[in-house]
Amino acid sequence: MRSPQKNQRSLARLGWPSYLALAILAFTAVAVCAPQILAPGNPLAIDPANALQSPSMAHLFGTDESGRDLYTRVIHGAAASLGIGLAATAIGVGIGAILGFVAGLGPKLLDSALGRVFEVLFALPTLVMALLFITIIGGGPAASILAIGLATIPGYARMLRARVRGIAQSGYVEWARLDGVGPLRVFTRHIAPNSLWPLVSAATLGVGQAIVWVSALGFLGLGALPPSPEWGAMLNSGRTYIATAWWMTVFPGLAIVITAAALTALGRRLSKLGTA
Repeated sequence: MRSPQKNQRSLARLGWPSYLALAILAFTAVAVCAPQILAPGNPLAIDPANALQSPSMAHLFGTDESGRDLYTRVIHGAAASLGIGLAATAIGVGIGAILGFVAGLGPKLLDSALGRVFEVLFALPTLVMALLFITIIGGGPAASILAIGLATIPGYARMLRARVRGIAQSGYVEWARLDGVGPLRVFTRHIAPNSLWPLVSAATLGVGQAIVWVSALGFLGLGALPPSPEWGAMLNSGRTYIATAWWMTVFPGLAIVITAAALTALGRRLSKLGTA
């Protein structure tokens, strides 16, 4: 197991990209929890007289076809996009962790059966699986959460299963068992803590990916619907005006890319910390 001193030294060597990612995520957290601090306006307020205004001091990101301020909508849309991504990741990680522990610690026959299922489902692109679930359960934000969450389960379960099996066969776990330590204590003290750290870094990466997939569903009209200030739905609305009002797609797209990149950078750093 990693010592607290080693964790502290690793955290001290995060580097400027990780600090930049943390700063971006801190700004995004404010946008999610208290958007009125950054954008006090109403994201749904229309002003037809100012429709399709280019970026200016009055409207930093310009306005859309109904005169709604895009900066306000992008800031307020963080809660919808990030919230759906977090909820979907929570479903995928939660169910995936349960299945991963069951496969990794269960009988060989059960492990073999679940392992084959994980491999087959993992081979399918996540977005394709999400679209399949959407066709079954319908569209909308709740359906997007469920579809993306279910589609990401195989990846998390497959990763945790391999990690658990490796730890369960390690020398220190075998010594604990020979020393008379009970199965529950072995699990809570040795297997679970050393298995879940990689899942934390994977989940951080997964939130960034989930935001992209949520936005893709919104762009296809299968997620949140206009006039909801969700980044994917905003992209869907802006594509009609991309030749004359580029800002309607550029700024929501930048919000998606920057947030996903920050989460990916942080997740990769956490992964390195877990193996350092």
